[in-house]
Amino acid sequence: MVSMNRQIELGDQPWRVLVMGCGSIGKRHISNLLSLGIRPLVVYDIHKERTQEIETLYSLPTTNTLDSTWELQPNVALICAPSSLHIPLAIEAANHGCHLFIEKPLGDSLAGIDELLQLVAKNHLFTLVGCNMRFHPALLLIQSLLESRTIGRVISMQVEVGKYLPDWHPQEDYRKNYSAQKKMGGGIILDAIHELDYIRWLLGEVKSIVCFADHLSHLEIDTEDTAAILLRFANQEIGEVHLDYVQRSSNRSCRVIGDEGTIVWTSASGKVSWYTAASQQWQEQVLAPDWRTNQMYLDELIHFFHCLKEQKKTMQDVEEGKRVLEIALAAKQSAIQDRVIRFSEV
Repeated sequence: MVSMNRQIELGDQPWRVLVMGCGSIGKRHISNLLSLGIRPLVVYDIHKERTQEIETLYSLPTTNTLDSTWELQPNVALICAPSSLHIPLAIEAANHGCHLFIEKPLGDSLAGIDELLQLVAKNHLFTLVGCNMRFHPALLLIQSLLESRTIGRVISMQVEVGKYLPDWHPQEDYRKNYSAQKKMGGGIILDAIHELDYIRWLLGEVKSIVCFADHLSHLEIDTEDTAAILLRFANQEIGEVHLDYVQRSSNRSCRVIGDEGTIVWTSASGKVSWYTAASQQWQEQVLAPDWRTNQMYLDELIHFFHCLKEQKKTMQDVEEGKRVLEIALAAKQSAIQDRVIRFSEV
């Protein structure tokens, strides 16, 4: 059995970190944890070929059974398994006293979430649901522009993300990925929940939702590959969210319309532009040329461990993650039932 007695501290806190699941996002977090000097690490995955790869790449201890994992006494767990396993694994980890970083989405249903919330409260645990888009410099700038009312009162916001599913991880068969399988929590609505998270982050609570979603392409999947979602917010703003697994030229964008101007961001341009009635001209800010996508993932880990050290609430704990999941599940319900869902009903 591998020992985790040797502890390397972040600040003055000894963290013994467990990464549960070492697919693509698990590997990213392992690499980033090591680059931040956060050790010791142990990695759990039921697939031996995956843990063997981790041992080869990083010389880290690994386990393939939960019993042997808990013998190593981790006190922080990163849940990076398929979405359908997030809540069961989080409950396991919370029962063993682990603070929790749970990859998005929080789950693929609400089953078990109240039990998890009770365990978190009982064991005084700190939690974060993966929300790396909140650390994107373009969205941070948009948030700042909205807070300063640069474009006046927000009227509406259009958000889009689309990318051809086989191109997400070209080295893998997309049909075997969790995204392609309903039973594993796949489908574009849950997969692209970042967009639902950040539109709520920027505009506030959702009071009603309607959605059209379906499997419309030739992709060999049993989940929806396209969704068009219309949201009404508590302050009457209207949100439009388009999500798909289909676009061959990938796109991520955001457009905010206010009564005094407009803000536009597209990932392809690498810049945020805004027009104001007062100036009657466009201004823009280009993202730093050396900025890389991985910086978001580093920043969210830094935020999580800083909150652990300071013992303060994270920007999106499990309770907040539950609310975003409720919105995503309501979108699915709306598409199935062909009706508007109001949140007094959820």
